[in-house]
Amino acid sequence: MDIKNKLLHKTTIVTFLFTVMVFAWMCGQLIVNDDELVFPILIETSTVCSTSATANDNELIVFTPSKNIAAELSQKLCGDSVVAKQYGSVIGYWGYKTSDSLEFVGKGIADLILAKNNIMTAFKAESTYNYMPVVGFSDYTAFFISSKEKPIISKSYFLDKKIGLLDYPTSRSGHILPKQVFKDLAINIANLNITYASSHNELRDLLANGKVDIIASFWKESDKDRFSKNYITPLSNNITGTRWYLKMQQNNTDLLCSVQNHLMNMSKGQALHYYQNVTAFWLCENNTAVFKVGENNE
Repeated sequence: MDIKNKLLHKTTIVTFLFTVMVFAWMCGQLIVNDDELVFPILIETSTVCSTSATANDNELIVFTPSKNIAAELSQKLCGDSVVAKQYGSVIGYWGYKTSDSLEFVGKGIADLILAKNNIMTAFKAESTYNYMPVVGFSDYTAFFISSKEKPIISKSYFLDKKIGLLDYPTSRSGHILPKQVFKDLAINIANLNITYASSHNELRDLLANGKVDIIASFWKESDKDRFSKNYITPLSNNITGTRWYLKMQQNNTDLLCSVQNHLMNMSKGQALHYYQNVTAFWLCENNTAVFKVGENNE
């Protein structure tokens, strides 16, 4: 009898526990919403708009390092009649890191992209994806900039200085060219006191705050408010400016001329003088587009 009572007791406990579990599961089903969970987007990297041809599934993809430019240009292209004849929507992507540009250029993702000439050349993007330059910003000069003296291009000078460079291997003025100078002077990079910054503005802050003695960058007009123009030494002249490239796998001259017109008009409203000084690569007249002689890639 004792064995039967014990078995009965255990069976009662197991039954009770199972009943509690079933009851708890049923309560959970009543309380929990079956709707799909939607997580908020923490970092936006694109904007989308529709043209008047909403039934068209083709997408015009734009990439630029600037969120504001991506948004403004996408809206202008969505309202363009030429774009509407070919695309149903425009997606404007932006990315602040060099790796973002490398991704879009290397895989030929974008139809229209703002990129550096040396990146396009490194990936042979013009021949691989038939990217053609549409408009380009002016060439510029790279400098070593100091706050207390005019930099001297010599081995002994740099070995005694705290130097600020950009942490972007594709930056010509802030990384490539200064390291080329060090190489030409037979300086081992490991022997230099280098601080890397994430942007040209951060480089300027490092110099202004005395964290470094010298930086490598370009000179802009507003720099005269913080530094002396007497204390700059050129690294290299005529560095090719950033350019807008359009993928021309077809001879789509209507789109090319329309895009060039929007880019030229947008440049007039830019705050920085550098981005106002833009050159068109194509002569668009009488329904034709002719590449301007001499305006080629270097």
